[in-house]
Amino acid sequence: MNLFVLYAEFFRIGLFSIGGGLATLPFLFDLAVRYEWLGPEKVGDFLAIAQSSPGAVGVNMAAQSGFAAAGIPGALIAPLGLVSVPIVVIIIVARMLVRFKENRAVEAVFSGLRPAAAGLIGAAGFGVWKLSLYNGNAPVWYKALRPGETLLFIVLFALIWKFKRHPIVYIAAAGIAGIVFKF
Repeated sequence: MNLFVLYAEFFRIGLFSIGGGLATLPFLFDLAVRYEWLGPEKVGDFLAIAQSSPGAVGVNMAAQSGFAAAGIPGALIAPLGLVSVPIVVIIIVARMLVRFKENRAVEAVFSGLRPAAAGLIGAAGFGVWKLSLYNGNAPVWYKALRPGETLLFIVLFALIWKFKRHPIVYIAAAGIAGIVFKF
């Protein structure tokens, strides 16, 4: 893949993915449809790795996607494209907020951005749910949920909600369950 195109794609993602790393998921699913080097299953795999790796989720996913597209140069260019816009925006916004922190227009912009971020993250959550728990090839509607994965999701969700242990405990438990039950 052309490195300039790769940079431009991730620059666009960085420009519009308001709300953090998970907000990049809808854009990555879009890339998965348009490019043969990235498919929806790979996006799901990359998300699992990015969530369990240190660092920012979006940057980790950009690096993995870039590597899939163009090897090591791609693994460097894609995250650079992703973070270029936010770095510039953060510098500009930080300087402007000092001057305009009481401005109604600035408050209105942030009031509009919060729901946009929630929408992007919600769409990302739905995409992850569909990849990991939904079987679109099921012969009948009531077999569309993958039973083992759905049960694991429910158990882990309940444990996380109730006990609030370190995330690595749940990641390790899910990995072991995947091996034992051959998900």
